[in-house]
Amino acid sequence: MPTEDPGLSLTEWVVLALLAEGPSHGFAVARTLSRVTPLGQVWTVPRPLVYRALGRLEQQGLIAEAGEEPGDPGPRRMVYEVTGKGRKAAAGWRAEPVRHLREVRTAFLAKVLLRQRAGEPLAPLVTEQRAAFVPLFERLAEQFELPDGDRVAASWRYESSQAVARLLDHLQTFDDG
Repeated sequence: MPTEDPGLSLTEWVVLALLAEGPSHGFAVARTLSRVTPLGQVWTVPRPLVYRALGRLEQQGLIAEAGEEPGDPGPRRMVYEVTGKGRKAAAGWRAEPVRHLREVRTAFLAKVLLRQRAGEPLAPLVTEQRAAFVPLFERLAEQFELPDGDRVAASWRYESSQAVARLLDHLQTFDDG
């Protein structure tokens, strides 16, 4: 029986969000997550991990088999579609800010690209992300100004936070233009 909180990995969330765009087979999802695509440049997923994610998503009741289509070339391919539960979970995940600065490069950017693909505005996510990070930005600025402590690590954390703040400023303009 699926749980209410599926506890998915980033790969599983991204695969689920792609299937929320429309039914697809694993080979097409893997192609979308290859290094040569915009989404793949943020989160590259090898084909075997896409198929593993499909199995886990199906076990959780977030996707279901929707038929087969011929492979070109190769064997027939199973097509999956998102369930109502999966669609709701994917939409909620795309709207949720990340918790840590280190997740901006992966999960947050994946959410931004997936929101764009879904035709969703970026402003709500960017606004929530900024609000989530404001206390951290302030704390890092205070630590950066301290004369004692590890200046190298403090400098890195502070400069990283400032880069994220500039990215959020930049992304805020995407819906305007």
